Amino acid sequence: MVDSFIKISIQRQTLELWQRDTLLQSWPVSTALKGTGSETGSYQTPLGLHRIRACIGAGAPLNSVFRGRRATGEIYNEDLARAHPHRDWILTRILWLCGEEKGINRGGNVDSQRRYIYIHGTPDTEPMGVPRSHGCIRMTNHDVVALFSQVQPGIPVRIKY
Repeated sequence: MVDSFIKISIQRQTLELWQRDTLLQSWPVSTALKGTGSETGSYQTPLGLHRIRACIGAGAPLNSVFRGRRATGEIYNEDLARAHPHRDWILTRILWLCGEEKGINRGGNVDSQRRYIYIHGTPDTEPMGVPRSHGCIRMTNHDVVALFSQVQPGIPVRIKY
């Protein structure tokens, strides 16, 4: 989509899709439980200007489980959740982010891409509007599918407090 961009607000726990000066859609999200930060291993959501590096999971069924950016063939359910109670589930679609600001979210120990910072689906039992992730931006599965269908690699993503 030409002239599109995404704004993510940590304070409001929202993701907005814009085209030029028009807000197209807004969704609730869940960012990091540990707040904002860019360092590797911090489990925080990085601030600043990013872009979508890759869109992963086109056509995958809702609740498809991803590990290492690959669909495992599993569909998330209560049995899987019980078997892996501490897993941070990455479901349905992945928008992999790449930092655009050297020393802030790109390069060295603050590199969003190497930290595998995504916008991704999460189990329906996870609340939106509440910081709970391990650094990524979580969306409901239906919402991440809706967003995924309207974006492509290269679209700017601004994450602000």
